[in-house]
Amino acid sequence: MKQDNFSSYHPIINFVYFVLVIGYSMFIMHPVFLGLSCVGGMAYYIYLKKWKALKTALWMMLPVFLISAAINPLFNHQGVTLIMYLKNGNPLTLESILYGLAAGIMLVSVLNWFSCYQVVMTSDKFIYLFGKAIPAMSLIFSMVLRFVPKFKNQIKKVSDAQKCIGRDVTNGNVLIRAKHGMKILSVMTTWALENSVETADSMRSRGYGLRGRNNFSIYRFDTRDRIFFSVLLVFGSVILGGIVTKQVYFLYYPTLVMNENTLWAIMIYIFYGILCFLPIIINLAEDVKWHYLKSKI
Repeated sequence: MKQDNFSSYHPIINFVYFVLVIGYSMFIMHPVFLGLSCVGGMAYYIYLKKWKALKTALWMMLPVFLISAAINPLFNHQGVTLIMYLKNGNPLTLESILYGLAAGIMLVSVLNWFSCYQVVMTSDKFIYLFGKAIPAMSLIFSMVLRFVPKFKNQIKKVSDAQKCIGRDVTNGNVLIRAKHGMKILSVMTTWALENSVETADSMRSRGYGLRGRNNFSIYRFDTRDRIFFSVLLVFGSVILGGIVTKQVYFLYYPTLVMNENTLWAIMIYIFYGILCFLPIIINLAEDVKWHYLKSKI
């Protein structure tokens, strides 16, 4: 994974940023906002994971987009711009098609940002933020986030071990392969239960969640974090103000209605675009700075 300078910011900065971009991506169906969020999230995810991000986009995000875009016109027949009638007699409208496309882009955007969140907001950051307020829930949540990659690694080890003794799911007929698969599943279930018990015992022995317990932390809220936090507050407030005051809006039903592109609306678009691309801007600026300093050596 490429070095991410945005991850080096204070955990509260990372968390507030993802709350803003994910929240706006989920609840604002404006085409300009959706496009900026989708491109910004995908660009950041590609920066973090490189070719793995493209692989995820092909096998997970593209099907989600296509399914969402196809399902909405089939079941939602609102809208006044009639295109044709389906075989069952239901109308197919332009508004329902565009809303389906917008919903698909929204889902892809949210998936992109959550994928970035999983990389940036590690379990130790989450426990640092919420360990004192909700110690049990923060521990469970961090364990859940870590469970999927750990489970994938462990099941690969178990499958390789079973394959060495001829008990893999690719050996034998259907019944034998099913039996081998159930054996692997049984081993993984036991491993998951034992791992959770060991984690709980380990945290209990360390006094996790006890009143008055001090926590070691490597995070410091410095001047850089204060400046970035101020930027997030200003950008988030300006965007929210534009939404509340109806400076930016987009209606899909019963007919397509969009706000006028006033100077205030364009400024909100620019602010939201900068917000979505902030991690990329930070990383590219640091990369340029690093190459410049390296050339001076």
